[in-house]
Amino acid sequence: MQYMMMFFEPATTFAERDDPSRAPDYWGAWKAYIDSLVSSGAMVSGNGLEPPSTATTVRLANGERLVQDGPAAATKEQLGGYVVLDVADLDAALTWAARCPAAASGAVEVRPVMPSPSA
Repeated sequence: MQYMMMFFEPATTFAERDDPSRAPDYWGAWKAYIDSLVSSGAMVSGNGLEPPSTATTVRLANGERLVQDGPAAATKEQLGGYVVLDVADLDAALTWAARCPAAASGAVEVRPVMPSPSA
C-alpha cells in the first residue's frame, strides 16, 4: 500500500528556502530526510512545490469555472491527494482541474512543480 505525504509548513519556515543565511540548514535537513527515505527503499517518488503564491485554484459554481490566484482559501478543506500533469500550459491544467470532482464540492489547487536541485 502506498501513502502520500504532503508537507505543510508555516510561511516563516517556507521562506527559509530562499534566505541565504538559513537555506543551507533548511535544505540540509531536507536532503538528510530524503536520503534516508531513498536509502530505506520507502520512497517511490516526490517533488517540492513552488511557493503558494504560484498556485491557481479552480471551483465550480452553478456550472461556471471560477479561477482564483493563489491557494485554496477555505481552511476547513483538507488535501485528499494530488495528480501531476504534463500539459502545455496553465490554461490546459486549469481545464483539467475544472473537470475534477473535487472542484464541485471543494477546490483544486494547481501549482507548478519545483525543478529538482542540481546535485
